[in-house]
Amino acid sequence: MSTITRPTPGSTRICPHCRAVILQSASVCPSCRKHLRFEPGAEGTAAIPTLSPLRVEGAIRPPSNGEPWEYAVVISIRNDRGEEVTRQVVGVGAILPGEERTFAFVVEAYAPGMS
Repeated sequence: MSTITRPTPGSTRICPHCRAVILQSASVCPSCRKHLRFEPGAEGTAAIPTLSPLRVEGAIRPPSNGEPWEYAVVISIRNDRGEEVTRQVVGVGAILPGEERTFAFVVEAYAPGMS
């Protein structure tokens, strides 16, 4: 008889493809979307979140007659006591006059064993 142990909810590992930190329970990497282990019937499918409790999207465009804008995308996560748990810069760049950048921030929640 084999015993399969489920990882503790929130346990992480490194994706062997893109090196992102991901949930131990993930069968598909949410960053590079590559499969991490075989699951019958999972061919060509991505992990589907149980729910997406937060989604924010917005666009910025510098004035067409102004200077280029530089930007930094910073993600900060705080616990229930207001303490910063993590802070990461996930992207930087510049936007030339007449260009536009759209940014989307999505929190995807997964039931353990469902991702």
